[in-house]
Amino acid sequence: MSVKLSTLLAVCTALTLGASLPLNQVHADKEPVAETLPWEDARLLAEVLEHVRRDYVERVDDRTLIENAIRGMVSSLDPHSAFLDNEEYDEIRISTTGNYSGVGIEVTMEGGAVKVVAPIEGTPAAKAGIEPGDTIISIDGVAVEQATLNEAINRMRGRAGTTVKVRVTREGVSSPLEFLLERSNVQVHSVKHELLEPGYGYVRITHFSETTGLDLNNSITALKAASPTGLKGLVLDLRNNPGGVLEAAVNVSDAFLDDGIIVTASGRVAESKFEMDATPGDITDGAEIVVLVNSGSASASEIVAGALKDHGRALLVGRTTFGKGSVQTVMPLSDGRAIKLTTSRYYTPSGVSIHHKGITPDVLVDRDIEPHDFMPGIGGEALLRGDQQIVLALDKLKDGSVIRQSRGKSRSDVKKR
Repeated sequence: MSVKLSTLLAVCTALTLGASLPLNQVHADKEPVAETLPWEDARLLAEVLEHVRRDYVERVDDRTLIENAIRGMVSSLDPHSAFLDNEEYDEIRISTTGNYSGVGIEVTMEGGAVKVVAPIEGTPAAKAGIEPGDTIISIDGVAVEQATLNEAINRMRGRAGTTVKVRVTREGVSSPLEFLLERSNVQVHSVKHELLEPGYGYVRITHFSETTGLDLNNSITALKAASPTGLKGLVLDLRNNPGGVLEAAVNVSDAFLDDGIIVTASGRVAESKFEMDATPGDITDGAEIVVLVNSGSASASEIVAGALKDHGRALLVGRTTFGKGSVQTVMPLSDGRAIKLTTSRYYTPSGVSIHHKGITPDVLVDRDIEPHDFMPGIGGEALLRGDQQIVLALDKLKDGSVIRQSRGKSRSDVKKR
């Protein structure tokens, strides 16, 4: 005897599965779950829930119990599947779309204090004069010394047109500074660039969102404009890039490739099985490329690194990548919640799965180093002074290593489908 899973859930709480918003996945709609669950298992879950409700030392409301049960069920599948509450789902949507409503400050927690990494260009924070290195001490009169980073970020976010008062301390300024900021729509750009020297550019992609492809095109256009004699070489920095939207990784790979497979994937349902191919056109006009990677380069970063490596289009420099060869799809639920579920395994153009193995660079460095802090307008000379791996990449562009790598790569190594 069996009972519909939806029936059991209706007894516990009403949860409705809606259309899917993919993360690292092609867009598709899902039908409501209609699998059956053995009656014995359904009864076991109901028994445990009832014991906890009745006998646990403290009272726990039914919604919390059900959410925790779901969270445990999904997170036990693998490290990348998860139940997302409202706030977690909002964070996923912000990271994938690159849009949110707030004041436009990149912040980090340093020594227990919330520090400004940089105000985002054109945002209320930048226009008001907030500077990199400022320490935020209060938001709307509430001290943030003991707050978590997420709490501080959430306080500064809000509906466009509303105001927030941010108080900061600044090195060299004796008294705190106070800014009344009107929240607005903020566009988070995932691509930054600098000209290292004439003919040689540097592009760093911090994560992959829906705007990454356009941001990359804008960066390459700017680098070309700054190099009247043409772009000879490019350093593409993917270090500590945790990934993001699959389509963005495909767009970035396609920007540097004229043809061939970029990535393939397999899964249990039809929409989780796909192949993505490059289209004609190289935005660098054939400039040589060195890609910097490390153990923090994961998922979508590895899709780009694997495609450019397998096609002999770039030389990889750094440390072995993280090794996340799976694709997650975010599936909205009721009341602004969602689940992030692993739905596919992906493969590089040569048909290799990098899951739990990562991608080994062509040139290995002795140790992982943190990418140099990238402040707007830092300049190529400052990057070269502060980051020896960028220096190494530039040397490889100049000494012919990339050309030798490209010539040594047989197209037959790339799996034909």
